[in-house]
Amino acid sequence: MRALRRVAVAAAVALAATGFLVVSPAHAAVYNGACGAGYNIVNSLEIGNSGTTFLTYNNANGYNCAVTVRTTPGAPVEMVVGLKRSPDGPNEAVQDAGMYTTYAGPVYLYAAGTCVDWFGYIDGDNEHANGTNCG
Repeated sequence: MRALRRVAVAAAVALAATGFLVVSPAHAAVYNGACGAGYNIVNSLEIGNSGTTFLTYNNANGYNCAVTVRTTPGAPVEMVVGLKRSPDGPNEAVQDAGMYTTYAGPVYLYAAGTCVDWFGYIDGDNEHANGTNCG
């Protein structure tokens, strides 16, 4: 009964904090709030069974933020998160790469009024999305 109560409390907190509740598969990571106040989740990519890359947006300042979060923190592994405006070249992507135990990022990019390309990598697993979240 206590476990059920904890799940209900966690769901209520998530709903209150974001305005919506996203039910994810059991192997998906949970957004850790690394982008800060004012950033709301607008999209996510599952990185195999290793974790999730979250794309957030701040309506007040026009910035996107991305962070890659491991499902199960542990020994450091290679992790990457990257973000760029779709019309920009690959060398203009902002990214964070390194050996991390929990998450890579956050990375920030002003992208009001344009589409973004974003990607995540965790220890051999990777995913990307191109031309999304336009506007």
